[in-house]
Amino acid sequence: MNSSMMDPNQPLNKAAKAPTSRKRRSRCCDSFKTFLAALSLSFIAKAMGGIIMKSSITQIERRFDLSSSVVGIIDGSFEIGNLLVILFVSYFGSKLHRPRIIGIGCLIMGIGSIVTALPHFFMGHYRYSKETYINPSENSTSSLSTCLANQSVLLNKTSPEIEKKGLGKESETYVWLLVLMGNLLRGIGETPIQPLGIAYLDDFAKKGDSSLHLGSLFAVTMIGPILGLTLGSLFAKIYVDFGYVDLSSIRITPKDSRWVGAWWLGFLTAGLFSIITSIPFFFLPKNLDEPQKERKGSASLHVLKINEEKGQVASPVDHRKNVTENLTGFFQSLKSILTNPLYVLYLLLSLMQASAYIGVITYVFKYIEQQYDKSASEANLVIGAITLPSLATGMFTGGYIIKKFKLTLLGIAKFLFSINVVIFTLHLFNFALFCENKPVAGLTLTYDGNNTVASHINVPLSDCNSNCNCDESQWEPVCGSNGITYMSPCLAGCKFSSGNKKPMEFYNCSCMETTGFQNKNFSVKLGTCPKDDQCTRKFYIYMAVQILSSFTTSLGTASSVMMVFKNVQPELKSLAVGFHSLTIRTLGGILAPVYFGALIDRACMKWSINSHGKQGSCRIYNSVLYGKNYFGLIGCFKFATLILCIVFIYAMKKIYQEKDTRASENGRKAENEVNLKFLNNDGHSIPSARAGSEPYM
Repeated sequence: MNSSMMDPNQPLNKAAKAPTSRKRRSRCCDSFKTFLAALSLSFIAKAMGGIIMKSSITQIERRFDLSSSVVGIIDGSFEIGNLLVILFVSYFGSKLHRPRIIGIGCLIMGIGSIVTALPHFFMGHYRYSKETYINPSENSTSSLSTCLANQSVLLNKTSPEIEKKGLGKESETYVWLLVLMGNLLRGIGETPIQPLGIAYLDDFAKKGDSSLHLGSLFAVTMIGPILGLTLGSLFAKIYVDFGYVDLSSIRITPKDSRWVGAWWLGFLTAGLFSIITSIPFFFLPKNLDEPQKERKGSASLHVLKINEEKGQVASPVDHRKNVTENLTGFFQSLKSILTNPLYVLYLLLSLMQASAYIGVITYVFKYIEQQYDKSASEANLVIGAITLPSLATGMFTGGYIIKKFKLTLLGIAKFLFSINVVIFTLHLFNFALFCENKPVAGLTLTYDGNNTVASHINVPLSDCNSNCNCDESQWEPVCGSNGITYMSPCLAGCKFSSGNKKPMEFYNCSCMETTGFQNKNFSVKLGTCPKDDQCTRKFYIYMAVQILSSFTTSLGTASSVMMVFKNVQPELKSLAVGFHSLTIRTLGGILAPVYFGALIDRACMKWSINSHGKQGSCRIYNSVLYGKNYFGLIGCFKFATLILCIVFIYAMKKIYQEKDTRASENGRKAENEVNLKFLNNDGHSIPSARAGSEPYM
């Protein structure tokens, strides 16, 4: 009776369990999609913040009157922040609630960006010239120094209004340290996003879909740089102190080497966006387990409660023992990946790649400004509109290629090598695309404009300006109708100016008369002379090369990430990604901006002098030397990458062949054992004691 009554209910129970199982599976799928969307937003936020910092390098350099090497230290502070916590986040974070840790990281990253912008609100108004004072109430601008008999009296004169109101004070000497601290905070916050996010994604993605998800993730990430560069381009056109000064009284333009845009607006925007992206992570589960795992978890709930009660009464000795065991496990895991030859080889290879990439992305904006005579706004717009879409396309294509052709690890390594061969070949084209230096009197030419000089250091004055008592450290460039740039109206020997008229002009310039120029109108206009049409053509070719290079480079993005953790044990992949990031950020991210900046500084021909009489930021570079130093160092890293790729592929082949040999030997040994057992049972060999005790059939 009981059995007959229970039988009809059994199908009903199974039918009831099926929708529950589907609901659990649906919830798991929805949570994974939510995590993937939230992780994409966090990647966009961190990429946006990073590119805003890179695109603001020249603005920060000019605003705080710093050299490229010092700005490189500021840029490297991001990696220092990352370095402080990345190993522990990568190892211990995988054992904790990963989504929440990522959310906390996004929050800290946003706060760091806001801190970076704070110096703008603490500093006085930006002064782009020692002779310039902008009075907001009077809307007036003092005249620039010209060749006058009483010029020495006017030099270094301080306006009484400046002394009274303090509006024209120079940038505080160490305020830039607040920018460094904000960038360091941003680095700390960014730390858990990539290692924990990628590991979490790989853990719960369907089998075989990891590469496609990674390719899509990195492709979507390109929205961040595009947004960052678009905003950077817009803000670079806006004068830094807009709202505080009369913009009609600003006589310099965005193409001037002293122009500073509203760099701080970009950091405020990036900070608020990062804080918003942190919110979804606090509502995601710790694990996206399958329904079977959930049932196992519910079945063992009682056991977990008992263990929890035991844990509440555990002694301090047990707690210390657990900490010691965790630390011991951490160092054993670290030793395991550092004794893995494939992992170490790929780490060195990645370091070469990253050092070149960091050098490119940190100073490419500055290079375009200096080499091709573009404003910061134009440089941001060009890179954002042209090269970044090719990067996004390449990242997605690279992930698709791996999935489509089902490449093995060795196949991926060969794929990466072919990519690097193309990249190095394209890089060589850059050496043919340098522009000639601008003709600048006192730097590339004598002051009379008739002869070239062997060195830009201590060029003597000419007869045309030797009696003008000019300040030779001044940088108020003017362009003559003869195509020569003069460092100031005074050094051009100009006697009169047009006052506050825009564009400002200067007349009766004696140094132009000595050049033998046929035009009798010996006047100059404020600003440097533009580069020739040949330089413009080279710029278009340069951008075409960058599009191809960006696409080719990004093809290997997903492959590179997979190589980091596919050559180690599955349980060590978070630590492998974390240590990889640690090394890249320490030896690449921290050091590369500094030594690239120091090398670029060697190409400077004219430095600004701050109020303390010390060297400030560079006003104009030797274009050819800048290009050779910059691309020469990048080329060395790319060539080293090629060599290491060959060694890596050779080592991978050797190790896999040894594994295959051991596997085949073990297979033959197992086959021989089976055959021996079969022969013994069949009676065609000397029977063992056990076989002999059994009767033959």
